[in-house]
Amino acid sequence: QVQLVESGGGLVQPGGSLRLSCAASGSIFSINAMNWYRQAPGKERELVAAITSYGITKYADSVKGRFTISRDRAKNTVYLQMSSLEPEDTAVYYCNVVDLAYPYWGQGTQVTVSS
Repeated sequence: QVQLVESGGGLVQPGGSLRLSCAASGSIFSINAMNWYRQAPGKERELVAAITSYGITKYADSVKGRFTISRDRAKNTVYLQMSSLEPEDTAVYYCNVVDLAYPYWGQGTQVTVSS
């Protein structure tokens, strides 16, 4: 199995920045995708950013230009750099790693954007 450990969440004022990290460990065979999802109260879970094994990235329209996803393959770690944060970004953020087509999820980390 793969275990995911997330960190970096917290409270930040509008316009501020946060950097989320997610480290994968365990019986890893071949990670072909690493992603960040988020879920706000009363809303559906949505894909925020994704990165493939080739380094190709994609973003939700709502965060494009403000968020950056990256990965360190040697450390099996994915990052989400969040800038110009807005109250609408408030949510629980979940790391997602796909290994041999099986998805693993982190425990979630709370991001709150408020003044």
